[in-house]
Amino acid sequence: MQNSLHEFLLQQPVLVFFLVLGLGYMIGNIRFFGISLGSVGGVLIAGLVFGHFGYTMYPGMQSMGFALFIFCVGYQAGPQFFDVLLTSGLKYLSLALVVAVTGFGLAVGLASALGFAPGMAAGLMGGALTTTPTLAAAQDAVRSGLVTAPEGFTNEEVLTNIGAGYALTYLFGLIGLILVIRLLPRILGIDLPAEAAKLRGGRDPEAGPDLSRITRRTYRVTNVEDIDKTILELERESPGEIIFAGLRRDGEEVTIDNETRLAVGDEVLVIGQIDRLLTRAHLRAQEISDAAGLSVPMTTFKVVVSNPSVIGRPLQDVEISERLNVLPLAVYRQRTELPLSLEMELHRGDVITFYGPEFAIDSLVRHVGHVERAVDDTDLFTFALGIAAGIGLGTLSINIGAVSIGLGMAGGLLITGLVIGFLRSIWPIFGRVPSAARWVLMELGLLLFMAGVGLNAGGGIVEIIQNSGLKLLGAGVVVTLVPTLIGYFFSRKILQLNPAEALGGVTGSMTSGAALSVVCDAAKSNVPALGYTGAYAFANVILTLAGTFIMLL
Repeated sequence: MQNSLHEFLLQQPVLVFFLVLGLGYMIGNIRFFGISLGSVGGVLIAGLVFGHFGYTMYPGMQSMGFALFIFCVGYQAGPQFFDVLLTSGLKYLSLALVVAVTGFGLAVGLASALGFAPGMAAGLMGGALTTTPTLAAAQDAVRSGLVTAPEGFTNEEVLTNIGAGYALTYLFGLIGLILVIRLLPRILGIDLPAEAAKLRGGRDPEAGPDLSRITRRTYRVTNVEDIDKTILELERESPGEIIFAGLRRDGEEVTIDNETRLAVGDEVLVIGQIDRLLTRAHLRAQEISDAAGLSVPMTTFKVVVSNPSVIGRPLQDVEISERLNVLPLAVYRQRTELPLSLEMELHRGDVITFYGPEFAIDSLVRHVGHVERAVDDTDLFTFALGIAAGIGLGTLSINIGAVSIGLGMAGGLLITGLVIGFLRSIWPIFGRVPSAARWVLMELGLLLFMAGVGLNAGGGIVEIIQNSGLKLLGAGVVVTLVPTLIGYFFSRKILQLNPAEALGGVTGSMTSGAALSVVCDAAKSNVPALGYTGAYAFANVILTLAGTFIMLL
C-alpha cells in the first residue's frame, strides 16, 4: 500500500504541490509559546519533508510563482517608493541599507571563513534575515545563466545549497527576530506602550472605520461664544472628532466654508465621535429633531492618495484649501493600517477611509486622489505585459571586459513592477489590481516558489546538515542578531526614531510581517507600522538586488 501511494505521488507533481501547500499552512499555524512559523515557514518545512522522499513539482510552476511574487513586490512598493525616497524616506532608506549591508557582509564573511559550499552564503543571508526576495533573486541568478556554477559543482547543486541554507537559517531567523523584539525593550527598560502613545497623541490605537463610534446630530446654536469663531476654529477644538456638515439659517440652507461664522439660532448638522457629541455638545448647543430636512445621506468611501498637492502634507492640512465635510476613519499603507493621526504625512498610494455626506465625494476626489471602488476587475492586460517586460528586461546585459552584467529576471520584474505601480498611482485609468487580488497573486506566487525551494532542497538536506549543519546554524544566529541590534541602535541613536517606530523599522528592513505583529502587540498600538511601511518598500528592492549581487561575488 505504501509503495503504491509513493509511486502514485511520484507521478502527480500537481497533487504533491497542493499537499505541500495545505500541510504547510497547517504547520505554519501551529503556535509554540505564542510564536508561529507562518505560511512561508510551514510550506518550506512541508516541502523539505516531501523533497527528502523524492517528490517533485513541475519546474515551470516554481518559475511562474517566482515571477508573480517579485512583480507584485514591485507593484505594491511602487506608489510609495519614489515619493518617499524624495521626502522623509531617506531615513528609512538608510535603515534598510544598514540592515542589508550588515547582513550581506556577515553572510559573505562567515561563508568564506567557515568554508561553505557555493550558494550557501545567499541562503544564509536570505534565511537569517527572513527575506524571501533575496532567496528568489539568488536562485534566479543561477537559473538564468547570470551566474555559472564554480568548477566541480553543478547548477543544481548550487541551487540546492541556496535552498538548504535558507531553510536551515530561516527558522531561527524568524524566531530569533521575534525574541529580540520581545526582550530588547525589557532589557533596556523601555515602556513600549507609553512610547507608542507619544506618537499617537493619546488617541485610540485601534481607531478605524468603526461606525458604531460615529453619529450625526442636529443642534440649534445657543452659545454666544461660538459666534466669534470660524467653523474651522470650532472643528480644531476637537481635531479629527467633529465636522460641521450642514447649516440652516432663518429657514434657508447655507453653504459652509472654513471662514463661516455661526449665529445664535442657526441649526447645524454635525457628524463626529459619539462620545464627544453626547458629553460635550449639549453644553454649547441645544439638540433638536431633524424633521425639517437638514439631514443628508451619509456614506463611507475609500480614497487613494495620488494628488501631488497633498503628498507629503499632514492629514490635517487636507481640508485647508477646500472644505471637504468628511471625517477620516482609517489610513492604510501597503495593506497595513497606520495609527490615525492628523499629523501623519500622506504618501502616494495611501488608502484613506472617510465618512461624510455623499455630495462630498466629488470634491474630495478632486482634492486628494481617486476613489477605490469596490469592484473585482483586474487589468490582466497590463499585469501580464508588465511581467513579460520584466522578464525581457532581465535578459539584457552589458559586457565589461570578460564579465557580463545584467539585472537578471528578479531585477527586471522588480523594476517593471515598481514603474507600473507608481504610474498606476498617478494615472489610475490602467493597471488596476484590487488589493485582495494582489494579495492572492503575491501569496500564491510566494508559496509556489517556496514549495519548489523545499522540494528541490529536500533531497540534499540531510547531507548538508551532516556536513555543515551546526556551522550554518551558528552563522545564521549571528546574521540574524547582529543586523537586528545594529539596525535598532542606528535608528535610535542616529535617526532619532521613537522606540516603537524603530522596532517597526527593523522588522520592515527584514520584511517580516510576523515580527511586526509582535511589536504591535507589545506596544498595544499599531504605531510600529509607521516604521515598518517606511522601511519595507526600500528593503524589498535592496534585498532583491542583494540576492543577485551576492551570487556574483
